[in-house]
Amino acid sequence: MCLHALLKHSEEQWNILLKGKILLQGPDFLWMNNYLLMHFQNEPLKMAMILSECLKEERKILASANSTEGCSNPGMQLKWKELDNQITDLKQRVLEVKKQTKILESLNEKLDFIQKTWPSKVEQNTGLAQSRAVVEQECVKQTAIIHQRKQFVLEQLVSILNQTSKIEETLLEEELPEWKRRNQLACIGCPTDTSLELLQNWFTNVAEVLLRVRELLQKLQEQSNTYSNNDTSNFSASVAEIEKFTLLLITRLIENALVVERQPFMQNLTHRPLILKPGVRFTVTVRFLANLPDFKFLLKVKPGFSRDVEEPNTTNESRLFEFTRDDSKVLDVDTPGGGLMAEFAHMSLKEKKSKSKGTNESYLGVTEDLHIIRFETVLHHNGQTYNINTTSLPVVVITSTSQVPSAWASIMWWNMLCTSKSMNLSLFLEPPPLSWQHLSQLLSWQFLSVAQRGLDEDQLSMLKEKLVDNPDDLVHWGKFSKVRWRSW
Repeated sequence: MCLHALLKHSEEQWNILLKGKILLQGPDFLWMNNYLLMHFQNEPLKMAMILSECLKEERKILASANSTEGCSNPGMQLKWKELDNQITDLKQRVLEVKKQTKILESLNEKLDFIQKTWPSKVEQNTGLAQSRAVVEQECVKQTAIIHQRKQFVLEQLVSILNQTSKIEETLLEEELPEWKRRNQLACIGCPTDTSLELLQNWFTNVAEVLLRVRELLQKLQEQSNTYSNNDTSNFSASVAEIEKFTLLLITRLIENALVVERQPFMQNLTHRPLILKPGVRFTVTVRFLANLPDFKFLLKVKPGFSRDVEEPNTTNESRLFEFTRDDSKVLDVDTPGGGLMAEFAHMSLKEKKSKSKGTNESYLGVTEDLHIIRFETVLHHNGQTYNINTTSLPVVVITSTSQVPSAWASIMWWNMLCTSKSMNLSLFLEPPPLSWQHLSQLLSWQFLSVAQRGLDEDQLSMLKEKLVDNPDDLVHWGKFSKVRWRSW
């Protein structure tokens, strides 16, 4: 019936074109009719399946467009463009200082040559003695010029470092936490952009600037030690102070550059990350954002399983886990995106002997007991040692697949209320309520992630009646956790 209705509609459109004598300007409905009759007259279901797949693809495209909406707004684009321009300016300024350093080296070499060769020439030719005063005066002038240029170079480096410090603060206090929050919400169905390309580019360029600044400082110190025609004590002290500031910035950037790009997930529950089961393989991906050739093959990341907190009087029986094998990996750049990353694709847990029961302890169920996975590495570079670590979002370790719905409820609740910066693993001892505004958004994401559409107002209203029973529009964990989310 639908196929015949479509054929009739296209025939009517064809007749409209005929009457209006605008055949060349409109679609070829006659050809379309013949094509549909030839291929689908006896198999209308086949056509319905094709159209269904087309609609699914369109929904995916729309969902993808919605997911990047927050990243494509003019304000955000302007902010990122400004950050790009600032980093580009930094790199250009470092190149200019590098040129000045080379000029400074040439001036030092020239002055050193004159000071060392002129006395021997005077001894060989007494006629030059009268010019000695002139030469010495010229050397004094050159020394003053060199001193001024050295001070100028140091001032430029300090200015570069101050600008870098502000950019680094933006990266570590704004951009990185914002990405981590997007990554966190994506785990519970939010359609958002979790790409790391921009962040990696910024981290890499800032790290490169800082390493080049340190090299220039070392070069200046070498020049000062080699050409001892000036009083170098004050200069060396200034260089040492600036290098100390440089190392502080490098350390802060590098020690925050390791991130969990894709949170832990089991292969049979890819749409339910952060739920693990002992003996079942799971995957997690980490990336080092400062993607410099200097760091290739230097970073060996070791995972560790931990609660990350010491919580006396928390559970009747604290469950302890460990990995079934040592799965350390060296971060490499031989990946399609060129990132300095590693995928831990064959990880699994086994339970160790639980701690003995204590007295007067509160009880947490299996699906409310939160753990984290740590990733640690040490970087030795240019005489410095950097201790680097990061953690996954909290995971729930279930004992049976029947616990997946309850575990997922815990994962959703925690990630809506907490951030990776405020890692509260004791949330479910006294779980705070969640506003209906946030919960309705969360529930809509659940449907969007599996059905390519969110919940409409009527559906949300029906759910609100079941979950909200107070005038403040607050939903309490006790009521939410009783709802069965198996179909989601």
